[in-house]
Amino acid sequence: MQGREILIGVSGGIAAYKTADLTSKLVQKGAAVSVVMTQAAQKFIGPTTFEALTGRPVYQGSFTPQEHFQGEHIGLARRAELFVIAPATANVIAQIAHGFADDLLSTLTLTCTAPILLAPAMNADMWAKPSVQRNLTQIREDGIQIVEPGEGWLSCGIVGKGRMAEPADILKQIEEILG
Repeated sequence: MQGREILIGVSGGIAAYKTADLTSKLVQKGAAVSVVMTQAAQKFIGPTTFEALTGRPVYQGSFTPQEHFQGEHIGLARRAELFVIAPATANVIAQIAHGFADDLLSTLTLTCTAPILLAPAMNADMWAKPSVQRNLTQIREDGIQIVEPGEGWLSCGIVGKGRMAEPADILKQIEEILG
């Protein structure tokens, strides 16, 4: 992992706290990590957490360039060796499946030529919806890899499938993808 460039996308789900742990593990292994957050993600965890863990700015918008003056969606995509979206909410999955690009995270999924890995996280009823499963099928057909969610206690108070995979499991898949 030493010196590998990893781009992390954080969308709006309670599992975002696990992404901080994943980010820390990547940095400890020597990876250079950049983080992009949706507005919804910032309702669950703050950018300061990721800035402290990575030593880099957190990217939040397409039209406020911090580093790449052709646009963050160009510079970050070109630099990334792997793009990990964790948690990947039902909304983000739908955006990716249908090619929407209405924020920095979704635009990056279209400009990034590196492998993309999603770690879905959502309520078990949402996970079971045919529309979500259709979107996941489309994403897989498009060559995007998925770390399957686990089954267990969900923040909504039910037990079912939808828990974001544990950071150690996501890390293992990242290491397999990067070789």
